[in-house]
Amino acid sequence: MRLAQLTRRLTLTLFAACFLAQGQSLKIAPDLATLLTQPNLQAPVIVQYTSSPGLLDLSKLRLLGGSVDKQFSVIPAVAGRISIAGLLSLVLDGRVAYVSLDRTVAGTLDTAVQTVNANVAASQYGLTGSGVGVAVIDSGIYAHPDLQGRVVYRQSFIGGSSADDYGHGTHVAGIVAGSGSASPNGALRGIAPGARLIDLRVLNAQGGSSDSVVIAAIDRAVQLKNRYNIRVINLSLGRPVKEPHRWDPLCRAVRAAHDAGIAVVVAAGNLGRNSYATVLSPANEPAAITVGAMKTMATPGRGDDLIASYSSKGPTLFDLTVKPDLVAPGNMVVSLLAPGSAIAQEYPENVVGSHYLRLSGTSMAAPMVAGTAALMIEREPGLSPDAVKMRLMKSATKTFPLTSVAVDPSGMVYPSAYDVYTVGAGYLDVLGAIQDQDAPSGYSLSPRANFNLLTRQADLLADPSSTWALGAASQPMAVWGPIMAGPQGNAAAWGTNIWGSAAAWGTAAAWGTAAAWGTAAGWGTAAAWGTAAAWGTAAAWGTNIQGSGE
Repeated sequence: MRLAQLTRRLTLTLFAACFLAQGQSLKIAPDLATLLTQPNLQAPVIVQYTSSPGLLDLSKLRLLGGSVDKQFSVIPAVAGRISIAGLLSLVLDGRVAYVSLDRTVAGTLDTAVQTVNANVAASQYGLTGSGVGVAVIDSGIYAHPDLQGRVVYRQSFIGGSSADDYGHGTHVAGIVAGSGSASPNGALRGIAPGARLIDLRVLNAQGGSSDSVVIAAIDRAVQLKNRYNIRVINLSLGRPVKEPHRWDPLCRAVRAAHDAGIAVVVAAGNLGRNSYATVLSPANEPAAITVGAMKTMATPGRGDDLIASYSSKGPTLFDLTVKPDLVAPGNMVVSLLAPGSAIAQEYPENVVGSHYLRLSGTSMAAPMVAGTAALMIEREPGLSPDAVKMRLMKSATKTFPLTSVAVDPSGMVYPSAYDVYTVGAGYLDVLGAIQDQDAPSGYSLSPRANFNLLTRQADLLADPSSTWALGAASQPMAVWGPIMAGPQGNAAAWGTNIWGSAAAWGTAAAWGTAAAWGTAAGWGTAAAWGTAAAWGTAAAWGTNIQGSGE
């Protein structure tokens, strides 16, 4: 019996090797391909088809021993389980485009509102986001007094009875639309307190989820778009990038939502201390509005603000997309508390009074931008997602120091350079975004960096159909301005100065090794993603790091 098992295993190993050599591996995600020598393993997968799968496609999957747990409408795909032996037969089907693991996903107002000029925008224009639906795809939303009447729809994709037993989604929702009613003088107001909130719960009590669950929620947001005027989705969650965005099922779902007329705002991630190329999925999707985090330094003025050392940096793995698109306050942000939630219990020192909680991360920066998008759409209901993104980026302020250094309590030093991969097109300015009237001439897809390893120079490579290539008011110098101009201050400097800080391009850590191209080393260690610990540490949440220490 043992000999037979070994023989079968060897046969399958040889078959898998031949299979890979014939190019069929192009249909299998890299992390799934590492499991090909384990024939009996039942793997959770997302199967993408060339077009919407029909009964015959699903029957073939089941005949190979697979199961179908979810079928999506936002992308032509299903989620289920299949053995590795069945997988090797499945991908021979010409209707199957790509198969990936159903991967694990995790969740990434006081002075901040004044810092981004949201209070001035409210007083000058009277905008609150009224009538605009914002889908918060997160851990749920607690029935907080600051959100009374704001949540118009709730659905959990993970079961359970609690509205938010993790505490992340409530905090995010407060940044978008909290009224501040439970705070002294209403000071802790969100960006768009009149917006409608659509609560789509995907993160469990430990802050975890999966690709298929998040895609199902995006699918539902698109279905509900007309009923609740959903024009914005906030995704303060992510996972490591495993393949180019065109094959990543999360990115494909985000692109489909964008194409349906919804602006999708995504947190960049909290791995900036690991250097460049640390932007997560689906923040690497070119159509998404990807947001990094700034520190307000507990002052309403912008002049002393610095980048948060943990804010993930671009360019993206595989595609070299220039991300983030802009930055917003995401450090020591006070927003709504879900009483008894996991985060509140783990970090009781971060609870502020009876109703509020202080957290840090790009998860907090993204809803600043999502709320701003709601204000923009309230003022001009016909705005497309591309117009929202272009105006946010073009109006973002571009004045930064050249470099800064953060020191954590252990004495670790984290230097930052203020290049396009760190701060994008600039710092969110709510008033500026509302006042901007320029319309894009094409898609506002984030451009790519075209990097030459020999000369260590790079330049901007915009999609020919993008507004950066077609629109005079939105060409790169108008959008990124002095961040990319270099000492000469003009486009002629692109080849040497725009992208050329030694921190970004001059070290092997960023470009000289496989670390930047998708190996586990690029993400530090498995500990960063293998457990919930990655989302409970000070590096992710900033719970015990004060002021300039981040």
